[in-house]
Amino acid sequence: MVEAFHGRGRTKHGGTGGLRRVRRGKRLQELGGPFAATKVAEKDFAKVVRVKGGATKVKLKRAAFANVLTKDGFKKAKIKKVLESPDNRHYARMNIITKGCIIETELGKAKVMNRPGQTGVVSAQLIS
Repeated sequence: MVEAFHGRGRTKHGGTGGLRRVRRGKRLQELGGPFAATKVAEKDFAKVVRVKGGATKVKLKRAAFANVLTKDGFKKAKIKKVLESPDNRHYARMNIITKGCIIETELGKAKVMNRPGQTGVVSAQLIS
């Protein structure tokens, strides 16, 4: 399991133009969780993990359905595939769902408006 560092980079410049000096190493609280990489599948699979403070978070690992916002309200639609992703062009080929990606559903094309790996569901808005 790879943890992600969410602190300031070592090569960033300060306000004066000089390089910042590293005064200490990483702290445990500065580590983030691994990328959930939610994929399109035949049925949903979510994992409940403990996060800082004892709270829980639902990480969606496999997604089959999306809550799609239409003119008539939200409708549950089956996800067919990922068409394009702003994060990484290879995510579309691997059918990995992230926030901002365009997915093909039964209702048509929809843009994902949430982070499925953080919230446990796929919420999307119909675009065509």
